[in-house]
Amino acid sequence: MYALSAPSTAALSEGTAVECTPAPRASRPKPVEPPASPCRFCGAPLDVTFVNLGTSPLCQHHVRPHQYNHAEAFYPLHARVCRACFLVQLDKFVTSEQIFQDDYAYFSSYSASWLRHASRYTDMATARFELDADSQVVEVASNDGYLLQYFVAKGIPVLGIEPARNVAEVARGKGIDTLGRFFGCETAQYVAATTGQADLLLGNNVLAHVPDINDFVAGMKLLLKPEGVITMEFPHLLRLMEGNQFDTIYHEHFSYLSFYTVELIFAHHGLTLFDVEELSTHGGSLRIFARHTGAAGWPVSERVMELRAREVQDGITSLASYADFEEKAKETKRKLLEFLIDAKRRGKTVVGYGAPGKGNTLLNYCGIHTDFLDYTVDVSPHKQGNFLPGTRIPICHPDLIFETRPDYVLILPWNLREEIMEQMAGIRKWGGRFVVPIPEVLIYA
Repeated sequence: MYALSAPSTAALSEGTAVECTPAPRASRPKPVEPPASPCRFCGAPLDVTFVNLGTSPLCQHHVRPHQYNHAEAFYPLHARVCRACFLVQLDKFVTSEQIFQDDYAYFSSYSASWLRHASRYTDMATARFELDADSQVVEVASNDGYLLQYFVAKGIPVLGIEPARNVAEVARGKGIDTLGRFFGCETAQYVAATTGQADLLLGNNVLAHVPDINDFVAGMKLLLKPEGVITMEFPHLLRLMEGNQFDTIYHEHFSYLSFYTVELIFAHHGLTLFDVEELSTHGGSLRIFARHTGAAGWPVSERVMELRAREVQDGITSLASYADFEEKAKETKRKLLEFLIDAKRRGKTVVGYGAPGKGNTLLNYCGIHTDFLDYTVDVSPHKQGNFLPGTRIPICHPDLIFETRPDYVLILPWNLREEIMEQMAGIRKWGGRFVVPIPEVLIYA
């Protein structure tokens, strides 16, 4: 804002130049953002930004054709880091019930690589924890039974806990006993009283999804047998930061977890992490192993101590380490838009592959609509025929790619790029190429 000096009328008539002088700084109001809620684990104030991605609609609320002309709600995607416990987190704008509705769109069984991952896990867990027909396995956020089906095939009793009604019904159709409830202390007490405590209590990609992480972890302690074991898998914050995976930030993910912070949370609730594995899934994940603090049988492994030390060395407990992440996200946005603008100006066609949550963050943050992406495809029939939230990009069957023969296919679930590039290798017959946006824009012939 600038203020004009006030020359005399005579000076104006003589053509005297008018000088501009900056207005006093006090007249330049700074943008004010409402304060965030306190840290969901330790309660400390949240005043340090990790990354601000603007606003976005709920990523799994795909727009049905009859809803196309209806407005949808957009919520802030402003992730902050706690200066006390270093938990990276989004504020809670919507309830879990609003996110995991009766028409929840994500079904785990549509990824062949994820099914193989689940099958290998059941083989490992059965052998390592000596599970048999007298054991009880409970999975929290069991989705459509993608994993428990492999325990059932081994004759091991299971119970799934899945709040999304339509997804739970699919699991029941596979013969998997599934309880349709959100998990926390109340559900844990109910299951312990009716089904019994768990020898193995597991959850994949759920720890980040819970707004009340203290109630969730306290519930796991209640449901675990005295000598039982917990395993949890979740994306690793360190990999997110190293891989510039800002698109994995969306409203279903309330928390972004390091081993350091998860160990603090579990210890607070009387659970000890005795082992950890680093996985390649979802761009880099951790699988933690926990037991009751003081329980015998599972000493703390060298891998726990090594990862704990490595995270600290890599700066997970230093606020300075989080300071440049937002600029990395901005630069990726610029490069992706530069590629798309250049491709369109050259008359090239670009379509998407996949309709994942991370894709919706990327597209809405970058402002990519059908002006850049003609359509996207997905193997899940639950998504086909609908539109991506916010951008209104149509979701089609993968066969459409072979009918329209686009020049570029933008892979939105980049963590599955090898699986997708193998499935869609036929695009190379007409010179089609794959584009992967994260950690930076790369083109594969």
